[in-house]
Amino acid sequence: MRFNRASKALVLSAALALTLSACGGGDGGAGASSGGDATKAISANTTEPESGLLPADTNEVGGGRIMDLIFTGLVSYGADGKPVNELAESIETKDAQNYTIKIKAGQKFSNGDPVTAKSFVDAWNFGAAAKNAQKNSYFFESIKGYDKVSAKGATVETMEGLKVVDDTTFTVELSRKESDFPLRLGYTAFFPLPAAAFADPKAFGQNPAGNGPYKLAENGWQHNVQIQLVPNPDYSGPRKPANGGVDFKIYANTEAAYQDLLGNNLDVLDQIPPSSLKNFADELKGRSLNQPYAGNATLTISDYLPQFAGEAGKLRRQAISMSIDRQQIIDKIFFGNKKIATDFTSPVIDGFSDAIPGHEVLTFDAEKAKELWKQADALQAWDNSKPFTIAYNVDGAGNKEYVDAAVNQIKNTLGIAAEPKAYATFKELRAAVNNKEMTGAHRTGWQADYPSLYNFLGPLYGTGAGSNDGNYSSKEFDAKLAEGLSATSVEEGNKIFNASQEILFKDLPVIPLWYQAAQGGWSENVDNVKFAWNGVPMYYSITAK
Repeated sequence: MRFNRASKALVLSAALALTLSACGGGDGGAGASSGGDATKAISANTTEPESGLLPADTNEVGGGRIMDLIFTGLVSYGADGKPVNELAESIETKDAQNYTIKIKAGQKFSNGDPVTAKSFVDAWNFGAAAKNAQKNSYFFESIKGYDKVSAKGATVETMEGLKVVDDTTFTVELSRKESDFPLRLGYTAFFPLPAAAFADPKAFGQNPAGNGPYKLAENGWQHNVQIQLVPNPDYSGPRKPANGGVDFKIYANTEAAYQDLLGNNLDVLDQIPPSSLKNFADELKGRSLNQPYAGNATLTISDYLPQFAGEAGKLRRQAISMSIDRQQIIDKIFFGNKKIATDFTSPVIDGFSDAIPGHEVLTFDAEKAKELWKQADALQAWDNSKPFTIAYNVDGAGNKEYVDAAVNQIKNTLGIAAEPKAYATFKELRAAVNNKEMTGAHRTGWQADYPSLYNFLGPLYGTGAGSNDGNYSSKEFDAKLAEGLSATSVEEGNKIFNASQEILFKDLPVIPLWYQAAQGGWSENVDNVKFAWNGVPMYYSITAK
C-alpha cells in the first residue's frame, strides 16, 4: 500500500472452505496488563498526510498510520503479520472466488452510526467508482464488475460482485479465483465508511468518523503541525488502547525529531537519522530496536520521460542500476543497517527468493554500466544539456544523504550531468509525482499493506495500478500476475509471482536498492514499545509511565 510497509500464508483449496473464525490476537489487549497510565497520551513522529483521510484515497505512510488507528476493517495484522479478526465473524469460501463475509453485530462509528454489511459494500463501491478518483481504487480490481465502474466516464457506480444479504452479512464474487484475497482485507482500502462520508467526501476526509481503537480529537488535525488521537470508547476489538491517546507531531526532518527523543520531548520515533545511526543504541541505553520489516527502497524512472522510453530506456535504467554501489552507500551512510536488494519484494514475506534470473542487474559493475549506456546512445542520443535528476523529500531519514551519494556515483560512472532535486516534504514530492512533474528519477519505497508477495507487485507495476508511479505497462507481466492470483494455494501463487519478476528485471520499471530495517527508539516516559512486521510501531500497546 504504502509508499515508503509477512506471516504464514493462508492456504486455499477449491475443495475445502476457508474460514477465518472470530479470534483474539496475541498482541491485542495490551492495556489490560500493561500497568501503565492508561489516561496519559503518548507522542510520536509522522509526516503530513498527502490528502484527506479516506480509506481508498490514502496510500502513503503519513496518512496510513492515522487511518490504521482511527478505522478498523474485517481483519487487522498482529506483530508477526498474522491476520486477526476485527469486525469479521467469519470469512468463508469453497472455491477462492465466492466469499461469504459475516461481521460482528453491535459495532459503531465514532459518530454513532452502526457499522453494517452495507457500510463495507458502500465504501468499496465508492472506492472503485471512476468518478470518485480514489488512489487505491485498483485494490478492488478483483471484484466482479470493477471494470464497469472504473472505466473512464462510467455511469455505473456499484460492482455486481458485491451483495448485501442482511445487516451483518455480505457476499463477494471475484472475477476469477484469487489465492490471497482474504489476506488483503486488513488494508486501508477495505475499511467501512458511514453515510456521512458519501454526502461530503472532502469535508469527511478532514474530520473522519471511524470505528478503530482511536478517534480524531476535536480540532485534532492541525495541518503541518500535529494530529491528535484519543481512545474511541465504542471500540471493542483486540487492539484496545493502553494509553490515553497518540499525539502525532509533524517534523520537517528526523534530526529535530531525534533531538526531541533524546530530550524526552518525543516518546516514539520510527526513523533514526543517518547522522545518529552509529551511536543511537548507546545514546538511548536500551530504548531502541533494529529489526527487518516488510519494506524496500527503490528509484522510479517514469515511462513518460522521452529518453527513458522504449528499448533505449530499458538499457539506460539497467546502466543506472549498475552504476550504483549499493553496499558502499549502506556502509557509509546507513552503517550497515540495510541489505542489498535482490528482488522487488522483501525477505520478510513468505515465498521470497534471492535467486530470480535477471537479478544480476542490481550488481554494481561500472564497466558494464558504461557499455549499456553506450548501447542506449546508439539507439537514441542522450541530451546532456539537461541533468539527470533524482527527486527526494527532505523530511525522510537519510534521503538527502543517499540520493547525494547515488547521484555522484551515476555521474562519475556514466559521465553525465546529474544532480539531486529536493522537495521539503513527502507530501510535496508525492503531489509532484502524481502530477507527472518528474524530470528524472525519484526515490520510492514500499511498506507492505498485507503479507503477500503480490502486494509488492500488483499495486506498483500492474497496468493502471494506483501506485504505479512510472506508468509501467506490460501485457506479459499482467498475465503472469493474473496467473499467480488464480493459483489454488498461496505457495503455488508465490512461485508464479517470482517468475513474473523475471519480466521486471528486463524492463526495470523501478531500480531496487535495498531492503528496509526499522531503526527506532523511545523516551524514558514509555514502556511496551513494539514494532510490527511492517515497520510501524504498535501505538495502541505503548504505555505511558
